[in-house]
Amino acid sequence: MNATCKVLALLIAATTVHAGEVYKTTDAQGRPIYTDKPPTLPAEKLDVKSATTDTVKVQGRHDAQIQGYAATSAANAQAEEAAASQKAAAELTNADRTKRCQDARDRYARLQNSWRLYEAGPTEGERRYLTSDEIDAARANAKQVMEEFCGQP
Repeated sequence: MNATCKVLALLIAATTVHAGEVYKTTDAQGRPIYTDKPPTLPAEKLDVKSATTDTVKVQGRHDAQIQGYAATSAANAQAEEAAASQKAAAELTNADRTKRCQDARDRYARLQNSWRLYEAGPTEGERRYLTSDEIDAARANAKQVMEEFCGQP
């Protein structure tokens, strides 16, 4: 029984975590060397403390960091989407403005080249022809709309 206790005590002592000793020496070029087995005796013994890592705390910090990265990534994606949407809206506005400009120019050209202008009457097929003053006013209005959408000609 006594021999069994001794063997058991040796096994327990062998399996326990033991922080080894660390020594610092310098080589011929003066660079420091850290080792647990110094090649020469004038070695400086360092007091190195070791501790166990709490895996639960590490996992918690890791999860928090990943959540922070995810939140930052989501915010960046939302900002990029908003910028892309704003750019698309600006392009649509420019395209719409270009189309309106072209339509206004076409209308102004039609009014300038027409001899007689009319407007639709109350029933289908009826027309009321404009007087000279009304034609001049319609042409001036068309020119004003064209300049608004296209700028000065």
